[in-house]
Amino acid sequence: MALRTSQRIWILNKAPTGPVTSETFKLETRPLPALSAGKLLVQVQYISNDPAQRNFIAAGPKPLVAPGNPMRASAVAKVLESQSTKYKAGDSVFGYFGWTDYSVVDESAVTAPAAQLPGKPYASISPLGFTSLTAYAGTLDVLDVKPEHTVVVSGAAGAVGQVVVQLAKNVKGAKRVIGIAGDPDKVAYLKSIGADAAVDYKAADWKEQLAAIVGADGVDRFYDNVGGDIFDHLLTVLNPHGRVALCGQITSYNGEYTPFPHFADIISKSITIQGFTVFNYISRWGEATKDLRQFIEDGKLKVAESETVVPTKIEDVPATWLRLFEGKSRGKLITQLEE
Repeated sequence: MALRTSQRIWILNKAPTGPVTSETFKLETRPLPALSAGKLLVQVQYISNDPAQRNFIAAGPKPLVAPGNPMRASAVAKVLESQSTKYKAGDSVFGYFGWTDYSVVDESAVTAPAAQLPGKPYASISPLGFTSLTAYAGTLDVLDVKPEHTVVVSGAAGAVGQVVVQLAKNVKGAKRVIGIAGDPDKVAYLKSIGADAAVDYKAADWKEQLAAIVGADGVDRFYDNVGGDIFDHLLTVLNPHGRVALCGQITSYNGEYTPFPHFADIISKSITIQGFTVFNYISRWGEATKDLRQFIEDGKLKVAESETVVPTKIEDVPATWLRLFEGKSRGKLITQLEE
């Protein structure tokens, strides 16, 4: 007999065309099916919060999450009951289980056993999760950072950005790594993990600060997680034949678009811009995880303060996710679901 007969699950109620509102999501109680061969009953413990999830629910002809369907999110869960030959009760697993407290899933829905790091039961979300793979691929492959490069990272204190800073500086040995973040505490944090310098984009003179740091050297590589005015300004300081890894555009996810008056610099400077997502590099997840573990062991990747873990009741899951867009987190934002 199943340990649970129902789940509480957040569904998309109404696709937003602007900022998320109280009408966007709806919490439902749904019955759980009995276990059959190959099925698992899991209890969700840690949920990943990602800016890209805003795109999942955007209004359009082919949304990843359509109204009436559960909100999509990767998570770490504990197996409570199993009819699977691959996983047993007590196992910790990682997969796209969504915004729910319990779920009955097929064994094929499990991406992998949950990664283990001391003191980090959520390691499959961070620091060995998709955000770190995104940083790994963007820094090593897309930007091809080398020791002679000056690298700027926007959203540098976020889940992806903080890893980029450390990979560029501590692993690839870039001449100079500069972070752009959203408050003085985040600026200090970036310096503590290896950034040569960092600026607070909320300061009125952040562009002048950046210019003073960069000097005549200019910028060779730009890892952009933000878009908007920061992206446009960096076009003006990028060197000829500079390279941009276009990873995120969080400033536009709520339908607020910024014009790019310096877009023509891409042409005049022969700048290369490559957009990408983590799903372009899934085949390298195993390799990246092995390397990231080694970087952590060698002290090149500091992860002691790399997450903001928020204990959250199921009723408050959307509110925790919205912290991403309010600047209320540093590093990877993780929902720790309370029982």
